Amino acid sequence: MPKHYRPAGKKKEGNAARYMTRSQALKSLQVNLNLFRRLCIVKGIFPREPKKKVKGNHHTYYHVKDISFLQHEPLLEKFREIKTYQKKVQKAKAKKNEELARLLLTRQPTYKLDRLIRERYPTFIDALRDLDDCLTMVHLFAVLPASDRENLEVKRVHNCRRLSHEWQAYISRTHALRKVFVSVKGIYYQAELEGQKITWLTPHAIQQVFTNDVDFGVLLTFLEFYETLLAFTNFKLYHSLNVKYPPILDSRLEALAADLYALSRYIDASSRGMTVEPKVDASSSSQSNDRAESELRLAQLQHQLPSSEPGALMHLVADKEVEEHEETRACKSLFKDLKFFLSREVPRESLLFVLPAFGGTVSWEGEGAPFKEDDESITHHIIDKPSAGHMYLSREYVQPQWIYDCVNARIILPTEKYLVGRIPPPHLSPFVDNEAEGYVPDYAETIKRLQAAARNDVLPFPGVGKEDLEDPQNLLYAGVMSRTEEAKAAENKKTMAEREKQYHEELKKELKKEVTGSVVDDVAAPVVEEGEGEESSVPDAAQIAQDTADMPTLMMSRKKRKLYDAMKIGQKKKSESVERIKQRKKNLKADQ
Repeated sequence: MPKHYRPAGKKKEGNAARYMTRSQALKSLQVNLNLFRRLCIVKGIFPREPKKKVKGNHHTYYHVKDISFLQHEPLLEKFREIKTYQKKVQKAKAKKNEELARLLLTRQPTYKLDRLIRERYPTFIDALRDLDDCLTMVHLFAVLPASDRENLEVKRVHNCRRLSHEWQAYISRTHALRKVFVSVKGIYYQAELEGQKITWLTPHAIQQVFTNDVDFGVLLTFLEFYETLLAFTNFKLYHSLNVKYPPILDSRLEALAADLYALSRYIDASSRGMTVEPKVDASSSSQSNDRAESELRLAQLQHQLPSSEPGALMHLVADKEVEEHEETRACKSLFKDLKFFLSREVPRESLLFVLPAFGGTVSWEGEGAPFKEDDESITHHIIDKPSAGHMYLSREYVQPQWIYDCVNARIILPTEKYLVGRIPPPHLSPFVDNEAEGYVPDYAETIKRLQAAARNDVLPFPGVGKEDLEDPQNLLYAGVMSRTEEAKAAENKKTMAEREKQYHEELKKELKKEVTGSVVDDVAAPVVEEGEGEESSVPDAAQIAQDTADMPTLMMSRKKRKLYDAMKIGQKKKSESVERIKQRKKNLKADQ
């Protein structure tokens, strides 16, 4: 018998020891498939892809450590307890003992996912990074109708609606919203909190229909975890504003479906209440003593700093705050001193969220509104269809797209193209980098020029390239620079042109030396005609350049070469699509 003989099946090594199939995991945990899915969702365990699939390609594999992690989960015992208790209720109903069944249902064991939130997200930044899918799911179920067939209760829909409104009220109050895009799927939003960009999708305010090709049982399990996560996040965010959570809303506004406006009023009132000076008592005197002690400690730290840098500590803190809140101040002052009124047909909830987030004051048509339609101080009336009512000359009537385009451009755009009854310009996505895509739409160029005009920057005029701005003579004619600056810039440009010409000449000489050096002079070679000898002995410079360019590709491994080829194919497809768009645009202009 060999020294290292191992009987088959006694000990596993490699992938067979590190991974197990889903059926093996179910057998190990002694649970059914539905309960296993719920555990994996709430614990954040997902299937793995081993390099070598021991049991075949048609199986789903999990890591052995993940399954052993589930075996010691207290929630597993709680689920088993609930399952046993449900059998008692079914037994009482089978014996037609309705009173006992009703009593058992009132004492049914419950569970919480708070411990799992703290386990999966040790820090608040971790929770913010994983908030995209959470917000999309909660906003989706906030507009779905309650359904007994899908086990979706009214209480759950109301809870999702409450959580989504609390999140929107905080984003609007702190002016953390950055991008908005209206698409066919819904409205995309992007906010920035503590350096993390959070993007979510909200459905349009239309009647939603359940489909049969979606497993709502799995979605409800995800929703159960996401509700707890968003509640934890809202609690942390509201306490950062010194606002009590959960908020207490005005019952009249809540009955009028003005929850977002009621939340905004609650946050403003709470913030103002925290800034009011309290009455002088024992607690206030202790707080003043603590404040004096902290100021003394800060003064001591300030004294320990080098004498050449007076106030350095406070300057560091101030500079950091300026860097962090510069974009927030720009967003806060976008719609400053502007008052908006929303007509009945526009997306009210979306605009009530976006406009206050950028400093605007907004009202709507209906009860509970802050001000009425006949208010003389209204500057913009948001309307989506021509109105037969009274038209006020002191305000502008624009379509809702104007709001979203102004938000994405960070400037107040001209309203001529957005007037009621006109076809508005294309709604451009702020999530697309036009420069990287290789095609910049005409309206994007127009917005870019308006932004440059707002910043007093110099941009080339239509039909003029960027290279024309580099010519100091053109800048002199445009009045951008003085004659002295123009002479200095022209001299620098001439020097750079001479250096560039010298560099190209030296490069050509070196290339010619390499070509002539590679040709071996053989005295005994037969004499050929002058023209043929030159053509056969001196290779083409373009061929040498091509071979030099292909050399890195030849040195690559096969895997990297295939990846590089795939990248080149993708770039070629992108350039072809750009050319197709340009050709289509040219054809449309020719037809007009």
